[in-house]
Amino acid sequence: MAAIVDVEVISIVTPEVNSEDCDGSSDTVIVRVTDEDGLQGIGEADAPPNVVSAYFAQPNLHIWSQSIRDIVIGADPFEITALFDRVYDGTAYPGRRGLGVHALSALDVAIHDLVGKQLGRPVYQLLGGSRRADLRPYATIFPGLPNGRSLDEVMTDIRRRFEKALDAGFRAVKMEVMFYDAATDRQLVDAIRQGRSWLGDDITMMLDFGYRWRDWRDALWVLRRIEECNIYFAEAPLNHDDIVGHGCLAERSEIRIGGAEWSATRFECREWLAAGVDVLQPDINRCGGLTEIMRIAAEADAQGRTVVPHGWKTGITAAAGRHFHAATANSPTFEFLSPLLWPSPIRKELVHPEPQIRDGLMALPEGPGLGIELDPEVVERYRVDVAMSAPG
Repeated sequence: MAAIVDVEVISIVTPEVNSEDCDGSSDTVIVRVTDEDGLQGIGEADAPPNVVSAYFAQPNLHIWSQSIRDIVIGADPFEITALFDRVYDGTAYPGRRGLGVHALSALDVAIHDLVGKQLGRPVYQLLGGSRRADLRPYATIFPGLPNGRSLDEVMTDIRRRFEKALDAGFRAVKMEVMFYDAATDRQLVDAIRQGRSWLGDDITMMLDFGYRWRDWRDALWVLRRIEECNIYFAEAPLNHDDIVGHGCLAERSEIRIGGAEWSATRFECREWLAAGVDVLQPDINRCGGLTEIMRIAAEADAQGRTVVPHGWKTGITAAAGRHFHAATANSPTFEFLSPLLWPSPIRKELVHPEPQIRDGLMALPEGPGLGIELDPEVVERYRVDVAMSAPG
């Protein structure tokens, strides 16, 4: 195998960045690895681009605070898991959780992409092979935060996006109900029931509460009043770090409880499993990449739980999610941010090709590696060190 000879960090920020809303698809940080034959692999992290860039630039200080570049350059990329562990162990001081693992996530996905290209095989085969004939994505329906709009105006926006999602071929959707002060809990129940009536009974429906409550009893009050809506899972009802509270909900609610989207590594996800949470939702570009989410899935599978990865970024994360879902038996679906439903220019343009959805299904990924390529013109348009300065 050709050794890695270069690691590049590319910071991407678009004018759509808005600190008053909740959109992780308006910026990204790409890690690109190159081997001695000129082949390249790409990954991305859902973390501040300038901070990840600085993290990759740190020098060697001691055995637990090493330079990622020095660990990776010259290495055989085929030793994917061993290389992951060397980076994780060698950056224990600055990167054991949080930012360091987010950065490692991008690197790990990029190395998978590179090795797939070296072998001429899709990444899901590196992960163990396909566990299903077709992929089953769900579309997230997010109208943005209310930001002064009435609940009726937000619901009108959601209905329009529902119709677009169904027209695009989706048969599973997640309704973002991040209404906060724009809706009381009683109004929230009515809005969810209205959403179900718009979708009909044949569409799989999930909910994302965006960490609405501090008391699990308040969340349970709502969940019990929407049980007839046949909700597949309820995501992020409580403060993310209230793992005990999520467990209390999972024990009492007929609706599956999901969480852990901000968790880094299998060690944090174990806490969610121990609490009894039904659905783990770590982000591949934050939890440790494909190497770590496969470990997470194995631990969840041993306890009869499912893994449905969060995925709100660009087409790089969307591709990684497809390969994970293809290779993982206990991943019944995965989040797919469709460029047809959200206006992010880098989600639509940064990589190609875009998969097609027919009757709720996608074909298995094709092509070597992730099966996608960066558009160099889009990279140059939005990279902050070439085309523009970061907003604000």
